[in-house]
Amino acid sequence: MTSPLSDVRLRADELGGVNGVVRGPLKGYHHETYVLTMPGETRMVKFREPREEILWFDRRCFRSEEDLLRALQGKVSRIPPIHDVAGMALQGFIAGRTLKARPWGDRRVSEAVLVQIVDLFREMARITPDMLDVQRRCEPEDRPENGDCDGFLERLIVFVEDQVYKKNYPVFGRLFEDLGIGDEVFVNLRKNVSGLKERDFCLLHADLHRENLVLDPLGQLWAIDWELAMFGDPLYDLATNLYLMSYPESQESRVRAGWLRVVDRVRPGSTQDWEEDLDRLLAFKKAQSVFTDVIRLSLFLRDGPRINWVRLPSVVGKLQAILAAAERPLGLSEVPSRSRIAAALVR
Repeated sequence: MTSPLSDVRLRADELGGVNGVVRGPLKGYHHETYVLTMPGETRMVKFREPREEILWFDRRCFRSEEDLLRALQGKVSRIPPIHDVAGMALQGFIAGRTLKARPWGDRRVSEAVLVQIVDLFREMARITPDMLDVQRRCEPEDRPENGDCDGFLERLIVFVEDQVYKKNYPVFGRLFEDLGIGDEVFVNLRKNVSGLKERDFCLLHADLHRENLVLDPLGQLWAIDWELAMFGDPLYDLATNLYLMSYPESQESRVRAGWLRVVDRVRPGSTQDWEEDLDRLLAFKKAQSVFTDVIRLSLFLRDGPRINWVRLPSVVGKLQAILAAAERPLGLSEVPSRSRIAAALVR
């Protein structure tokens, strides 16, 4: 029996018209996305809408990703163009393959890709808050002063504490407590990551992982999904990229050195004591992942009203590794055992 088409698919078909081509839905967590080839054209655009009942765990700065991308044209190379279709601003679809790690675990990327990632850091470091006239979501009081990197990090911690931990506590609170991550860990986190040096703010992508970097057939690297972009500490983008990409050690050192070179060239003197601050930001990223992954993995374990017992060993192993990575920044007294994690999940 054929499943009924979703409202998003029906709207995509309507936009494409009789002679248009609609592909999808594309793989993605937050949005239901289709690729449209308009009648009589070769250009492809993405039509997407947020999925219903999806949990959002990331702070967003700009009201419209499309408005941001339009403002960035000519300032950042190889980002999706914006096309006006039926009165809507739609992103151009970038054909190619993402940098997803190979199935056998090879996390290396090519030298040409490394060079282009570093150049993306350079281009973003040049873009300051006064250069873009794009509407923001956050209120002025939620925006730290330029250069206040400690204030920038504090706003990220507040978001995790309020919008991830406290907002989901009514449902997941017992699980948090059973895993040893009660609200006291935020006191520890602030103590362990505060003290960042001042650096002039610049544009951040804030989500530079393998699925958001697309290599086209000509070997050109494109950065997509700018929904989490913001202005802030340039070192935060490096920390996020290193944490999410999990480069081999030799390549990670190359990315660090490349970031240092280009950012110091664009903003001389802004990289003072950068290594110590990078450690603090990486510690924050590890701590941030604990709360989002506890929720996501526990939901992944559910199979309707039941537990998917086949998935339980894998989920337990992943959660233990995530908690172990965040042991120091969260000040955990111990990393729970596999049996304790399993029992907490089952409860």
